[in-house]
Amino acid sequence: MKILVPVKRVIDANIKVRVKGDGSGVDLNNVKMDINPFCEIAVEEAVRMKEKGIADEVVLVSIGSTKSEETLRKGLAIGADRAILVDAGDSDVEPLAVAKLLKEVAEKEGVDLVLMGKQTIDNDNNQTAQMLSALLGWSQGTFASEIEKDGDSLKVTREVDGGLETLKLTMPAVISTDLRLNEPRYVKLPNIMKAKKKPLEKISASDLGVDISARTETLKVAEPPARTAGEKVEGTADEMVSQLIKKFGNKF
Repeated sequence: MKILVPVKRVIDANIKVRVKGDGSGVDLNNVKMDINPFCEIAVEEAVRMKEKGIADEVVLVSIGSTKSEETLRKGLAIGADRAILVDAGDSDVEPLAVAKLLKEVAEKEGVDLVLMGKQTIDNDNNQTAQMLSALLGWSQGTFASEIEKDGDSLKVTREVDGGLETLKLTMPAVISTDLRLNEPRYVKLPNIMKAKKKPLEKISASDLGVDISARTETLKVAEPPARTAGEKVEGTADEMVSQLIKKFGNKF
């Protein structure tokens, strides 16, 4: 089995996001960037599948500028075999265009499974995996919290509003990972050094014949309003209910 794992370069999850003064977007100057947490979970799961003998090769792919090489190298340090960078410049490629690019890469590589994060923490669209499955005509399992090999199929436990749902997917398939699937390993220095020597292929988005022009326009980006201080109400439960009704009326 060959696994393709898409990864994205995003602002470090521990960094407070700052909005530009003119509201045109997020300020990325002097901001620490890292691999998207859900993508890292997908890389970890793919590497574990290889370590168990389920997969033969793990290939990473990232769509973005040459700065994404650092993100790919981290995935290679986790244990992936090689990487592909689809150079799309500094433009923010929309989910549909990403799905179309991934479709071309998946078909070109002849992969059996695309294992990817359910969403990225920068825009939280949660669309690419579903679009990619539709474009490829492959089975899909989203929000996976457990993946098991079941003969020629994959058994995927996914998280839904009512609890857990188990699916049996025929191959090839697209699976998106959720938080509880695994805990990514700590990357050791020797593996970081080894990752620098692993193959990293660079191609342009135009080479894949995909139009990545934006179809939407961001008019303004703003921070959420600051939370107001709470009010302390003393008295019995009936008095507190009365205060709530007085304050919120029919809304309460």
